Amino acid sequence: MKPAHDDTSNLPPLGPTTEPLASATEFNDTSTDTSKWFARGIGVLAVVGAVGSGLMWAKLSGIQEQLARQSADTGSQAVEARVTSKQAEELARETAARLSVTDAKLSEVALQRSQLEDLMQSLSRSRDENLVVDIESAIRLAQQQAQLTGSVQPLLAALNSAEQRLTKVAQPRLAPVLRAVTRDIERIKATSVADTPALLFKLDELVRAVDALPLLNAVGVVNKEKPVQAVPATSWAKAISMSWWEKVLSDIWSDAQNLIRVSRIDKPEASMLAPDQSYFVRENLKLRLLNARLGLLARHFDVVQSDMKQANDDLAQYFDMQTRQGQTTLALAREVLAQSKQIEIPRVDDTIAALTTAAAGR
Repeated sequence: MKPAHDDTSNLPPLGPTTEPLASATEFNDTSTDTSKWFARGIGVLAVVGAVGSGLMWAKLSGIQEQLARQSADTGSQAVEARVTSKQAEELARETAARLSVTDAKLSEVALQRSQLEDLMQSLSRSRDENLVVDIESAIRLAQQQAQLTGSVQPLLAALNSAEQRLTKVAQPRLAPVLRAVTRDIERIKATSVADTPALLFKLDELVRAVDALPLLNAVGVVNKEKPVQAVPATSWAKAISMSWWEKVLSDIWSDAQNLIRVSRIDKPEASMLAPDQSYFVRENLKLRLLNARLGLLARHFDVVQSDMKQANDDLAQYFDMQTRQGQTTLALAREVLAQSKQIEIPRVDDTIAALTTAAAGR
């Protein structure tokens, strides 16, 4: 079999040589040695690879064991960390509870401290300062009561009490306060203020008096005073005095005279009222008086004025004002109308300012 490419033709011509050509046996021995060395190299490489693989496998096994130990250690550490975190959470809760209790106790201690400081300040005040504080609180309370009740009597009582206490102390530093109190007392006394309690009492009296007032359409017997008969001085005069049949005739004649009564009617609409209408007239008048009472309590003096004007008109129109009771009731209603005026309760700003200046020590 020929080789695919024959390059022997390209070789240079062999020149003359003195060495003989190698034989075929020597060439074969050389090829055999080369193959052995190649096989030995491959075997050495295989041994080296096997040894390296074994070492690599041992190293990997060691790494795997080390990773397993580290994983186990990590798991145990995680469990310990979980337990520790739970304990830390419980400790945090306990600490928060204790902190809240401590805050509450601290706030209580702070409150007690502030109260103790106030008590110490109140104890360390002088007599004049305590007097000024007491008078100011009493006057402010009296002013609030006067605003609520609509009467200046609580305010006057507080100012009079303050004037008496300041007069007893007789301190030059409190002289401006005494002068301010005196001025406010004079100003309040000079101011005409509606006395709400007295007006309420008068309105109650009017409501009670309406039921007993006679109407203009009431039919009654006019009580005329009978002439007093002279008592006989002697027994003979008693014997010839009026007999029983004369007395009977006199009584019959007086009854006959009272059967018919002639009078002048100036207001026919009031005299023509039916009995049920008379009842409603009384009830409407009482409701109007009660409405005026509510308006007085609410300080709505315009409503009080309107209701009392209408009540006075109803009294004069439907009720008999010629009687003594009617005149008294009408006078009382007019008095309530005149006194129910909207006048603001005077303020005691001068006294309050003087007390504030005295308390500041200026």
